[in-house]
Amino acid sequence: MEGFREIPIKDCRINPFDRIGNQWMLIAAEKGGRTNAMTAAWGGLGHMWRRHAAFMVIRPQRFTKEFVDAAPVFSLNFFAPDRRKTLDYFGSVSGRDEDKIAKSGLRVETSDGAPYFAEAELVFICRKLYAQPFKGEFFIDPEPDRECYPEKDYHTLYVGEVVRVLGRGDS
Repeated sequence: MEGFREIPIKDCRINPFDRIGNQWMLIAAEKGGRTNAMTAAWGGLGHMWRRHAAFMVIRPQRFTKEFVDAAPVFSLNFFAPDRRKTLDYFGSVSGRDEDKIAKSGLRVETSDGAPYFAEAELVFICRKLYAQPFKGEFFIDPEPDRECYPEKDYHTLYVGEVVRVLGRGDS
């Protein structure tokens, strides 16, 4: 946790619409002693089941899904704008094909059993609470189904309890 401080959740200042949708995040999890991560621009932060919660979705073909499915915890990592190329890289290369973390130069740390990146500026450590695959028949508005799932490769929705927030500066 070098350089990080724990931020009480009530003091966390983040615009999730911008940070997730525009600046993106890395989702990281560990399986069998190995960490993998992927770039994500879909997800959210809020309150669910009397807990502070993070919501994210992962398609079935993503290698990171195997890691999130296997782990009880995961992290959401937010970076400064100068790391955009790193996020592009994590979103365009599969961990099945190469060691993205080693090639990126990012350093893995651990908190509460969840891997996260030392170079991030804000990290949410989450305990997995729920996972459910999306299904086409449950779309009320058919447009997102047509637009986002032409191959019917529906995301799995994950809900995690935010157990710790780590940040630098006034994150």
